[in-house]
Amino acid sequence: MTVLIIALALIGLWAVWMFNRLIRDQNLMREAFSGIDVQLKRRHDLIPNILEAVKGYMQFERGTLEQVTRLRTQIQNAANPVDKNNLENDLSRGLKSIFAVVEAYPDLKANKNITELQNTLIDIEDQLQMARRYYNGCVRNFNISAQSFPNNLIAGVFNFKSVEYFEIEYATERQTPDIKF
Repeated sequence: MTVLIIALALIGLWAVWMFNRLIRDQNLMREAFSGIDVQLKRRHDLIPNILEAVKGYMQFERGTLEQVTRLRTQIQNAANPVDKNNLENDLSRGLKSIFAVVEAYPDLKANKNITELQNTLIDIEDQLQMARRYYNGCVRNFNISAQSFPNNLIAGVFNFKSVEYFEIEYATERQTPDIKF
């Protein structure tokens, strides 16, 4: 009887420990996602400045500017991380288009404000990449904890579900670019 009580107590202690570990991992994921949000907010705050600086030079590229503005608004209203991730991928492509046009205009390319905005955006994109990697690491740790046996028993009882990674959308963005001199 004593052995049974000790075994049940150990199982109970393990269940409490595992539950607390899953809660900790879940909170780390939330913190990591808020880090992505901070960088996205910085990027979204910078976008109007970029658009205003470029707008005068790009009258015929109005569609690209309108698309970036529309995407920025949609992202702010996105309800879930998957939708937000997809819209962020679209926004990244729109920003790349704008900077490709900047490269095509020597006067615009030489503009000090544009250069500073580009450098700031590059810094934000680097910070965003680091925040996404941190988030994905937290997601990996959580998913391993929630899916491993016997931890998955506790995860199932308390409804801990696997979480999606924050990924880029297109395989072409994963490829190494060709550099030619």
